[in-house]
Amino acid sequence: MKTTNNNILLMVVGFLLAAGIYSCTDQFLDEEENYIIDSEGYFNSEEDYYLALVGAYDLLQATYVNNLLGEIASDNTLCGGESATDVVGFQQIDDMTHTPVNSNLRDVWNWMFAGVKRTNYFLEFQNKTEFDGRDKMIAEVRFLRAYFHFELVKWFGGIPIKEYDNALAGGGKRFAPGDETSIPRSSVSDVYALIESDLTYAVNTLEYTAPQIGRVTKGAAQALLGKAYLYQDKFADAAEVLQDLINNGPYQLVSDFSEIFENDGENGVESVFEVQYTDGEGAGFGCLQCSEGNVAVGFMGIRNHTGPLYDSGYSFNVPVQAAFDAYNANDTRRDVSILDIVAWAETTGATYVEGYEHTGYYNRKYLPRKGDQNIGDQNLTNPNNYRSIRYADVLLMAAEALNRGGIDDTQAQTYLNQVRERAFGDSSQNITASGAALTDAILEERRLELMGEGHRFFDLVRTGKAPQAINGFVAGKHEVFPIPFEEIQFSNGNWSQNPNY
Repeated sequence: MKTTNNNILLMVVGFLLAAGIYSCTDQFLDEEENYIIDSEGYFNSEEDYYLALVGAYDLLQATYVNNLLGEIASDNTLCGGESATDVVGFQQIDDMTHTPVNSNLRDVWNWMFAGVKRTNYFLEFQNKTEFDGRDKMIAEVRFLRAYFHFELVKWFGGIPIKEYDNALAGGGKRFAPGDETSIPRSSVSDVYALIESDLTYAVNTLEYTAPQIGRVTKGAAQALLGKAYLYQDKFADAAEVLQDLINNGPYQLVSDFSEIFENDGENGVESVFEVQYTDGEGAGFGCLQCSEGNVAVGFMGIRNHTGPLYDSGYSFNVPVQAAFDAYNANDTRRDVSILDIVAWAETTGATYVEGYEHTGYYNRKYLPRKGDQNIGDQNLTNPNNYRSIRYADVLLMAAEALNRGGIDDTQAQTYLNQVRERAFGDSSQNITASGAALTDAILEERRLELMGEGHRFFDLVRTGKAPQAINGFVAGKHEVFPIPFEEIQFSNGNWSQNPNY
């Protein structure tokens, strides 16, 4: 069981209940305006700011669905579940038949905008009360706003941003009813410009050591900024910030890859940024984003499993044979990343039930482990942290930027091979290719290293490989997902739908 001593999550539920904003309907432009605190009676002390900061962090836990669908939408996995009608929205995204009427895409939109709302609330009143350390809190909040905006722009493209120029200067303003008919969708480039502004401030303000486990650091801001640059093909900018992080940051690769995804491996030396989860209460199918646990873990568990090490789950997000076969047999990452359930059952005597689209494989990194002492529904309260940005990811992003930017293939090989040497235990499998062949090697390495971590779909899209890799993917359409139907309706024609939906 994971404890939360000195952890940013410790005060989440108490704050949200006390402030009246722990709402299962907390969503973008919610007409009930559940996220209202009287500003005259709030932000009058450092504690008020701290609690508002905790509330902003809380919405990170709702990104479980983003990470789950980032694999399901890709060529790494099939949706799975119990049947073809089990979570229809997931099934549609897997088959590339999704439309603007999809409750799970609506969740991504609503929950990420709820996060934006909470960060903007803090930034709206950031100057009301002075105290030591306020600038660092502001930097954390601006990182969080960038994180939520990055999720929104990569899923949906351009999004509405209230008082854009004010936001670009570090301010914030919450949406109010009626704004949807007057505030346009900002362009993708403008959204990224705001992300860059927020993250640059965070990089220049924060330190590499956080005051509490789970809070944002300078390294996290550098890594996300480098990633934002990479998604825009700004290779020189990405290489500069990522190499600065590599050269000056405190991170290193864990020697044993198998340690990373166990509870004891959380927040270790390879962790640049993790979304913190606990096994606390608050979960229910009527309000999945209310869970303090990682809901995705239960969704990916082995169906009706009895045996050692793993708890059971709902058998979603099952790796395909091609994903398993992509690994060299000597690659130590394969059996850490993907569980061969047939071999597991033969070795241990475990039993299980085959779910829909059964492949024989499970996403081992995020399978529920026994002994977590889950409170409430076991499948909704798993405490497994999401490793949002690992140092291996930073090395591979830097390698890609150096290579695709035509900057330094030799250094790109060095970063790539650091990751491969851990995987194989020596330099026997090092890559010596350059140019386009090196590009392909780096992208394949991202697949192998980050298997099951939610990055694959977006890697394929941003590198132009999705139409060839993903069954049913239509170029010019599926690079982004549709704006939820309700939002288009509420905007009264102000927001256009994404092309071909």
